[in-house]
Amino acid sequence: MLRSLTAAAVLLAAAPAYAQSAPTPATPPPATSASTSPQPQATPAPAPAVVVDANFTLGVGDSVNVGLVGRTDFNSAAQVSGEGTIFLPLIGQAKALGLTTAQLSQEIEAALKKGGYYADPLVHVEVTGVASRYATILGDVTSPGLLPLDRDYHLSDIVARVGARAGQGAGTIVLTHSDGHSKKYTIEEIATGGAEGDPKVQPGDKIYFPAAEAEVFYISGQVRNPGAFPATKGLTVREAIARGGGLTEMGSDRKTKVFRKDVQLKRVTLETELQPGDIVQIGERLF
Repeated sequence: MLRSLTAAAVLLAAAPAYAQSAPTPATPPPATSASTSPQPQATPAPAPAVVVDANFTLGVGDSVNVGLVGRTDFNSAAQVSGEGTIFLPLIGQAKALGLTTAQLSQEIEAALKKGGYYADPLVHVEVTGVASRYATILGDVTSPGLLPLDRDYHLSDIVARVGARAGQGAGTIVLTHSDGHSKKYTIEEIATGGAEGDPKVQPGDKIYFPAAEAEVFYISGQVRNPGAFPATKGLTVREAIARGGGLTEMGSDRKTKVFRKDVQLKRVTLETELQPGDIVQIGERLF
């Protein structure tokens, strides 16, 4: 009994010392602030491609996306410089002026192989912006301005694309080339004609849609309905009188005068063709 009490006393005396010598738990390292942790860099989305004709050739200012099929370490956006080149990773300057996208792809593939960067690269090139080829659209249309020529356009294609105002325009279109040569076409010509009546639009061309009031003739005097009427192609004095409702009881087609730009025409007959802006005056007959 005495031996048990002695052992218990020894244990009680040793307990405080044991508690003081117990190892202190390791303090966990402070958490790194979210504001200082590195964040993954967002890769900018490539510009959307522009649908171009297979024969479209690149010009100064045009933009492209260049990449390797099956890889993401060569993707690059570039613009054709004034020297006709684009800058790409690994190979530096590459000629682009006057090349189609297929030709440019082949040139880049050859450069990558020659430099030993890739054994058998497959390059794809997409046009993302057209700045080198455009036509200027003016006049009475829904969407005037600069129209990129991303493919071959006929004049009829332009009319359909820019939204000529049906029933409000003059029914004619003036096409002016970069050399200053102009020609007027009617909607009927470009809608039903062949290559001559529906020409291709070239870079630098200007296309003008006159307002309806700019393409009229005026008739006054001894007609039943004087006023302004559309000056269609080939319109004659006879037809002009008919559009004015015909002669009054006092009117005479032999007393017809036509003024063009404030100058009276000579030798006017019923078959004389009129032009936009002409003024037709019908006089009284003699008893």
